[in-house]
Parts: sequence; C-alpha cells; structure tokens
Amino acid sequence: MAVSAACAQNTREAVKPSASTAASPASTSSCAPLETRTANAPDQKPAFTGQTRGCAVKSNVAFDVTVLAKGLDKPWAVEPLPNGDFLITEKTGKLRIVSAKGEVGQPIGGLLPIGAGGVSSVSGQGGLPPITARGQGGLLDVALSPNFARDRTIFWSFSEQRTGGSGTSVVRGVLTEDRKNLEQVRVIFRAMPTYDNGLHFGSRLAFGPDNMLYITLGDRFDKTTTRPQAQQLNSHLGKIIRINPDGSVPADNPFAKQSGAMPEIWTLGHRNVQSVAFDEQGRLWTVEMGPQGGDELNLIEKAKNYGWAVISYGEEYSDEPIPGNITQKEGYEQPVYYWDPGIAPSGAQFYTGSAFPAWRGSLFVGALREQRLVRLVIKDNRVIGEEHLLTDRGQRIRDVRQGPDGALYVVTDQTNGELWKITPKR
Repeated sequence: MAVSAACAQNTREAVKPSASTAASPASTSSCAPLETRTANAPDQKPAFTGQTRGCAVKSNVAFDVTVLAKGLDKPWAVEPLPNGDFLITEKTGKLRIVSAKGEVGQPIGGLLPIGAGGVSSVSGQGGLPPITARGQGGLLDVALSPNFARDRTIFWSFSEQRTGGSGTSVVRGVLTEDRKNLEQVRVIFRAMPTYDNGLHFGSRLAFGPDNMLYITLGDRFDKTTTRPQAQQLNSHLGKIIRINPDGSVPADNPFAKQSGAMPEIWTLGHRNVQSVAFDEQGRLWTVEMGPQGGDELNLIEKAKNYGWAVISYGEEYSDEPIPGNITQKEGYEQPVYYWDPGIAPSGAQFYTGSAFPAWRGSLFVGALREQRLVRLVIKDNRVIGEEHLLTDRGQRIRDVRQGPDGALYVVTDQTNGELWKITPKR
C-alpha cells in the first residue's frame, strides 16, 4: 500500500496489511518457509541461506494466556520487579506499578501525564523536562538498575519537548520505599541533534553484563535531513549508544577519543531499533524496524556499521526503491535475519526460564503490525526456525519480558491496553 512519506511509519505501525497467498521465495532453504506472502522487494536476494523466510517450526507447547490487567493507556514497556510486580510505562506520560495479581496502581509521582496539545507540564519534582506524545513519542521504555534491590534506581526514556523540536532523552530516579514517588530525578542523556517531528525515537534500554546502559536511537525518519546522520559519527541519530549508569562515557567506547565523534556511540547505521535483548552468553541482539520489507535481526558488536541507509533490504513506503537499492557492501554488517513483508517489531526477550523447556534459548519478539508474538530459534548465529504465537488475539504486541517466575509477560499497544501472562497450560 503506497502512503506519503510524512505518514508512512505511523501508517505502518497502525495498519494490519491484507495477506497475499502468492509465494515469493527469497530464501534458498529447502524447508517449508513460514512466510509465503509476496515480498515487497522480490528481486532482492539474501546474502546467505536462511537469512529470510525461515523454516516454519511448531513447538507444540500448550500454554494459557491470562489477562492480568486492562485499561492501560497505550502501554509501551513492561519491566518485571524482583517481587513479581511490574513497572509499566504508558505512552501518555504515566508510569505505574501493576501488582502480580493484576491490580493497577496510581501513576507514580515525579512524572506528569500528557495534557492538551500533547505536551506535559514541567514536573516540579526533580525538574523533569516536558514529555511530548506527538506521533510515536511519549513516555517510552523503562529499565531497572542492576543494583535495584539495593538502590531502587530506575531509568526511563521519553521524547523530550525542546526548543526547535524534540529528541530522545533518558532519565534516572530513585523509587521511594512506598513506591509512590520518584526522587533524585535527573536527565543523564539527550540525543542530539534535536529535530521537529514525532517519528523514530528508538528509545529501548538494556543493561548489559558489563553493567553499562545501552540505548537505541532512531534516525528520526526524514530522508534528506536526518536519515544520512545514521552514518555520521557527529550525530546520535541512528545509533546504539553505551553509557555508564550516571550518564558518563565509558573509557573503552570505540569512538570516545575520536575527534568530532559523539563519544557515547557503540554502533551506527540503524533505522529505528525498538527491540533489544541480551542472550545467555551476554551478547546484545536487536530487532530493527526497517523500511517496507526490511525489518531485521542483528547481533550487535562494538564499532560495527549496520548499514542504514547505505545498504538495506526492502523498499521505501512509497513503494519506490531505496536510493542505491544496495543490499550488500563491504564494510557493512549483514542482518542475521530479515522479514519481507515486515512485522513492525517491538520488544524482545530471550527465554531463559524453566517453565517452558522447549522454548529455552528462543528469542521472542513482539509484532505490532502482524499482531502476534514471534518466536525465533537461533543456532550458531543463524535463525533456523520461526513460529508465530497469539495470532488469534488481534492485538498489537508492544513489549515482551520474562518474569522471575519464568512466565512471559506481554503488553498490548492500544488505548485500552492489556498486560498478559503466559504460563504452561494446566
């Protein structure tokens, strides 16, 4: 479906496409692929066998889905707490605790909800800057300090209203003992430059085994002004960055001492990463919202260039080729896997629990446009199988996380959003 460039990404996240039964075999794998619809870019060839249209697998795992909570206002992230409760961000500017029993708490103080005009007021507590909920913006991800049990510190990302536009910012604060307020709130990172639109903020947060905070930053969508900056080291846009929990720059960051480079940069060449997860080996994986037919899974390695927009699979949302129409080039990383048609990925979790032995090691990815939970089977850094779950529920899956009890927890992206608990069938 052709759409204007100005609204393409919003349309992509909001509309479930009509399915086509015409096959478009882009993979040379001998197994039966799960994806059989026509590709958006059928003439493009994968770099290796199994890079796209992976083998259909069925785990035959019986599970129950319990709706723990309803009435959440466009939830964007769920973060399990050590005691079994959950922190949940609502895109409209509210941070809540939902109990393990599904009781939805009042908004935590220190953040103000989005008001008329789509911008929050400045919080008097901690001087928190205003949040803008324009387009894809708002209150976005949340992560616990690696030492949360001791310091009660949490981190969250949001689209900050600034002079001249908006940008992704990250804040840290301390949750009070009664869990009703945030104290010692301060901004520890601001993506630069500021740009005036409401698209491609990235914003996923993840602490690595090195106790560093990894943050994904989108390219802000504009083809001529901001997209090229994904390849420029003097801009944060289109990057994954790595900082200390206090916001300072680790000395071993790859560009920390390079003149003119943003020292926080860890990798470059990204479009809009909204899914991050560390595997059991401590390696960082991302699932990236690409162009039409170019969503991709990447294994992230220090200082590597992941190609956008020099190389990419898929096409523009105007149905036109991406300038250059190049999918492979020396010096640019290939995705481990890509989807054509795309799935609009958001949220990711490697399953490490014992409740579902058949799923151990699988990567789970939320799919907004496809309205399902995607399970990827990965071996030797290659996807060897793909399974789609929750296909009958008709809701956009925004985030997926594993709880301390081994269950999977999902939030759905809608005005009356829900929190689901996935457990073995009784």
